[in-house]
Amino acid sequence: MEEILEILEKNSRYSDEQIAIMAGKSVEEVRDAIRDYEEKNIIAGYTTLINWENTGKETVTALIEVKITPQRGEGFDKVAERIYNFKQVKACYLMSSGGFDLTVIVEGKTMKEVAMFVSGKLAIQEYVTGTATHFVLKKYKDHGRIFKEKKKTEREDIFV
Repeated sequence: MEEILEILEKNSRYSDEQIAIMAGKSVEEVRDAIRDYEEKNIIAGYTTLINWENTGKETVTALIEVKITPQRGEGFDKVAERIYNFKQVKACYLMSSGGFDLTVIVEGKTMKEVAMFVSGKLAIQEYVTGTATHFVLKKYKDHGRIFKEKKKTEREDIFV
């Protein structure tokens, strides 16, 4: 039934009927599987991927490397929980190696807003020993989708 998950991951707007056809299952099997995946938190939610550069909304995205001291008996989890509960944090990942422990993705209206979040809320957290902020200048691909502008052709189409 992982095939259903793969179909939904590519496009969550497919109807149960369309998924059933693509997966070679009955509509009822698809509905039962989706309900089960939602109850088990395998399907954690449904989102829409928006290319904000093509809208009038100004947003800034930053990738922040966070170095932390793990807590005795808790490891990194308790510190990560405090960090990912901030509304500015869009994603938080524990990393396996390198000079930092967490990667935190933050969004704000301006670079200054993100910088103020990092200096005023993130960096001052107990057990945070350092941060490095990297601002995203342009998104080329996100969640498997390529953000490419459609090229306008200067030539006129001719049909024969």
